Amino acid sequence: MRFKRIGSYSLNRKSKGKPNGKKPPTEEKKQYLEPDYTKVRVVDFDLKELVVLPPEIDLNEWLASNTTTFFNLINLQYSTVSEFCTGDTCPVMSACNTTYYWYDEKGKKTKCTAPQYVDFVMSSVQKLVTDEDNFPTKYGKEFPNAFDSLVKKICRYLFHVLSHIYWGHYKETVAMDLHGHLNTLYTHFIVFIREFNLMDPKETSIMDDLTEALCTPLPQTPQNHVTER
Repeated sequence: MRFKRIGSYSLNRKSKGKPNGKKPPTEEKKQYLEPDYTKVRVVDFDLKELVVLPPEIDLNEWLASNTTTFFNLINLQYSTVSEFCTGDTCPVMSACNTTYYWYDEKGKKTKCTAPQYVDFVMSSVQKLVTDEDNFPTKYGKEFPNAFDSLVKKICRYLFHVLSHIYWGHYKETVAMDLHGHLNTLYTHFIVFIREFNLMDPKETSIMDDLTEALCTPLPQTPQNHVTER
């Protein structure tokens, strides 16, 4: 029986007012780096505890379980802003002045809109994680020899989606009061890929400022001690 992922966090959509869906002009000041936003999380414990390989659990089993979980969570997070991510608002797949191109199975490079790129990512990853030859679920079925390379490829694509949400749709995310979920998901994902060296630091460097802000432990809130007399 395959190992099942335990421990997660739910995403409840709230609305503080309907976002207008228009992509804001590029600003030097990044809203998602402001302290009032980076301090918002939905969990208050060390996320590293969730990613460390448990004793007696196979590494590939653990990578498969977590990769599938992140795919589902990031797909869900993107769905909250998908109606605002259109060919008009996001004519290219970009994040932090970096444009991402899609490469098909034959290696053909394609420049596409952000919603097209995300659709390619989600469809491709869905196909991979449900393929018994790549992500085996039956007892006795072995993982492919290049499984780690497959996981790295998926993580790279998922990172692109997360980066685009921050870069292109953070205002909408805040308007729906979902930035705490996004911050937690991003931090959890970064801690995971760092733990198992799943991405080259150069590939994630465009979001280093956010990573530093979110992965730095939050200061402990002082407790009020009442002395009874």
